[in-house]
Amino acid sequence: MNTFGRNFAVTTFGESHGPAVGAVIDGCPAQLELSAADIQPLLDRRRPGTSPLTSARNEADAVEILSGVFEGRTTGAPVALLVRNRDVHSGDYEALRDMFRPGHADYTYQEKYGCRDHRGGGRSSGRETVGRVAAGAVALKYLAANGIAVTGRIVSVHGKTAPPEIEAEILAAKKAGDSVGGIAEITATGCPAGLGDPVFGKLDAAIAGAMMGIGAVKGVGIGDGFAVAARFGSENNDPMTATGFTSNHAGGILGGISSGQAIVVRIAVKPTPSIAKVQQTRDIHGNATEITVGGRHDPCIVPRILPVAEAMLALVLADAALEQEKYR
Repeated sequence: MNTFGRNFAVTTFGESHGPAVGAVIDGCPAQLELSAADIQPLLDRRRPGTSPLTSARNEADAVEILSGVFEGRTTGAPVALLVRNRDVHSGDYEALRDMFRPGHADYTYQEKYGCRDHRGGGRSSGRETVGRVAAGAVALKYLAANGIAVTGRIVSVHGKTAPPEIEAEILAAKKAGDSVGGIAEITATGCPAGLGDPVFGKLDAAIAGAMMGIGAVKGVGIGDGFAVAARFGSENNDPMTATGFTSNHAGGILGGISSGQAIVVRIAVKPTPSIAKVQQTRDIHGNATEITVGGRHDPCIVPRILPVAEAMLALVLADAALEQEKYR
């Protein structure tokens, strides 16, 4: 399951401490103007080492377009995108070779495959999302040509909502050797009505799956999400007039199909599991032990998850838009 999408199909590759990470896009429409300059800004927003609030790993994350673009335009052939890993400190993880980090995929990968890459989590690392973001930037370029824009914002971090308080909360957790989670919101505007398919192909189901496919996400809400459980139908329905809807509790999707309103998605992001505090765990031999996770990690994933979530929403919408083209 390394490929996402049916029409705009993206296969990501690479590990946290391998030579490179990236993506191959199959199905990108031809004649789309595309260069590295279209992709780099989104990667720059995701990359580490940019502030005290992020991991100290210092990666330029410079994208290389290896195929699928000729004379500044896509050709219809697969678009291969590569980002080289430069600042790897694999030695930081040697002490963890035989131990499972709490909150990580170490144990489950070992159980499934009988082996794992202990260097920063390998394929399960957040570093894998570089390929998603690079491919998502291409999807965003395609969507923009069709009048659709995707943006994201931080709603809260550890219950704090004001930017100064959010920053202080993250830095306090970092100083304590701990981490914090939060909530992010991603919105698509300009999306036409009619995207998505009934029953098992619902647009909101695809969006939820895309967001839950991001390693740190533990909950997804479309529109008003879980808040709708406490309402009457008369409060929650979105009335329609001759000029359109009067509210958007549904988050732009009805019956699994876009309504033409803004598509609003909220995600619950867990605290970074790699923390300096002593934790209980076990080793690969089944022995109980204690662990302190070193290395370079984000004290809060929320700020850097925004471009990842934006990319995933863009990939879903690009895939749905291309599917809708089949009906025209």
